[in-house]
Amino acid sequence: MSTAAREPAGMAVDEGIRHLLLLMPRVVGRAKKMRVPEELQSFSLAPRHLSLLANLVFEGPMTVNDLAARLEVAPTTVSLMVGDLSRQGVLERRSDEVDRRRTIVGIAAAHEKSVNAWLGSSARAWRKVLAPLTPEQRRLFVDTFRAYEDQLAAED
Repeated sequence: MSTAAREPAGMAVDEGIRHLLLLMPRVVGRAKKMRVPEELQSFSLAPRHLSLLANLVFEGPMTVNDLAARLEVAPTTVSLMVGDLSRQGVLERRSDEVDRRRTIVGIAAAHEKSVNAWLGSSARAWRKVLAPLTPEQRRLFVDTFRAYEDQLAAED
């Protein structure tokens, strides 16, 4: 029997850290290379705008409250971002057909194709790697990634 057959299927903590220390800079580097489409470069989009736009690409148009819940920020914060991007023509606001008191936010038709091409590749990549996992494995991955981000924030 080979030595590999007797070793546990998992990975030691230090080995995992070594792999991630090599992998994370590559992932960040690839994310930074996702060039903003030329027609959007004049809008001075910040990382918070990218998260908002990525959620609209992935989920489609939604209310400010739904966006706030997904972005884990206050609705007033999302309202400010939506107002800014609406004034610039990146987003459109419309009344909800079911409840006219609610406002639905979506990517403006003039920019929908370029925003989808730009940010959609990330969602497609996540779908491809997460789909084969069990729901429990996906939860573990997301929880671990969130805990990593929380730990980095705690050390700032």
